[in-house]
Amino acid sequence: MKKSIYIILLATAFYTVSCNKFLDIVPKTQVPQDQQFDTEQGFKDALTGVYINLKNERTYGKELSFATIENLVSSWDVTNNTLEQQLGLYNYSDSKVIDKFNLIFSQQYTTIAHINAILQQIDSKKSILKTAGIYEIIKGECLGLRAFVHLDLMRLYGPIPQNPAVGNELAYVTEFGRNINAHVSFDAYKEQLLNDIKQAGELIKSVDPMLHYSMADIRNANGYGSAFKPDDNFIAYRNMRMNYYAIKALEARANLWYGDNEKAYNAAKEVIQARNENDVQKFPLASGVDYTATNFMLTTEQIFGLYVYNMATTYTNYFGNATYRKGTTSTTVTNQLYGNTGTDFREATLWNLLTMTNGSKYNVIKKYLTNESNVTVNTDYKQIPLLRTSELYLILAETAPFNEGLEYFKQFRLARNIGSLATPQDKSSLIAEIIKEYRKEFYAEGQAFYAYKRLSVPKAQVLFAPSAALINYILPMPTAESSN
Repeated sequence: MKKSIYIILLATAFYTVSCNKFLDIVPKTQVPQDQQFDTEQGFKDALTGVYINLKNERTYGKELSFATIENLVSSWDVTNNTLEQQLGLYNYSDSKVIDKFNLIFSQQYTTIAHINAILQQIDSKKSILKTAGIYEIIKGECLGLRAFVHLDLMRLYGPIPQNPAVGNELAYVTEFGRNINAHVSFDAYKEQLLNDIKQAGELIKSVDPMLHYSMADIRNANGYGSAFKPDDNFIAYRNMRMNYYAIKALEARANLWYGDNEKAYNAAKEVIQARNENDVQKFPLASGVDYTATNFMLTTEQIFGLYVYNMATTYTNYFGNATYRKGTTSTTVTNQLYGNTGTDFREATLWNLLTMTNGSKYNVIKKYLTNESNVTVNTDYKQIPLLRTSELYLILAETAPFNEGLEYFKQFRLARNIGSLATPQDKSSLIAEIIKEYRKEFYAEGQAFYAYKRLSVPKAQVLFAPSAALINYILPMPTAESSN
């Protein structure tokens, strides 16, 4: 018998938000749903509330970026008998692990419910959306975000895609309300997810400013020297919204997960080949300049990221105090993770050896470290990356014919200053090197586990896996699935 998921969400769960500073929005009041969607501003506020939900620490604000998802691949040192240790041992029956995955699961479906409430209203109230293109942008972003969250639910709780018969079936929820949503087959879930992505792209392509302005202009909307001067700030800062190219990047990620390499290749290539009007690549790989400028989050490479105004607090609470750390000397990371190249930009700049007040030394990543003084729009790096250019190069390296894929991989390596490493001689060795790069490139970003799972990587290739760990990529269905 198929299980079901029961979504309960009060009709008053939408936030009206201050629009004075678009990037620093915080919830203020609650508005009944029948009033929420009586105005264009109500739709805008509801969608902004979805982005606020995405930054919740139960998901992309912590657990699905640098915490739980990274502990599954033992990115951090742990203490005996803690949640973090049990995650690294894949002990899914531990009560602390069960509770953690219940919270993640619940928050993801809550976000989907918020999205569905908007989608349930938008067509019938299209006439109140007066701003040109706003209907397409709001509906397109909602469909894209619904697919984004559903894909991560599948990647975390679903089966290994190579063997979809073994593992959980999930609910692809498309309606808002107190409804029971039956779990669907792996293929049916895939079909609905890819259909959402397709519709999202078709809606947004004709109206998204991202197609017509450079990333520098988008980041500096209405600023001095920027050609992008939208009348409505809701249309600004497209790099931190589910924009057209983010939808194509998501399409590449989704098709790679489901094993359709040709479609993954085509979607990734469209983003990589996008050009500005001056024929400069729209989404280039980051360079050494970004690292030396302490842009450790590589915001220049983020096709879609979430702005977190209090990122300094995140760093202080979780990294500045060495809660999340790896090793007591720099060589733990330098040698084991990067191979002691002596040239890799990540190896040279991304980690600090902190000395604590008790004299203990811990190696801590600097990705979430931001400069808080004299910040300009071009030096404000407070973003959690969700889709990056580098991932698309790795997708192209994996999905293209071998010689072409090797060229993409070489370009990626050159951008990280490791072009002198030995060149893979066949497809299997190329895949092995790509796996290593997912581990290095997306440390503390939550992508390594998904890469390991998709390719069913054996324990010997799972860097930092404890000797006692029994690798298990098939998570059980959370116990909260029938009451959430």
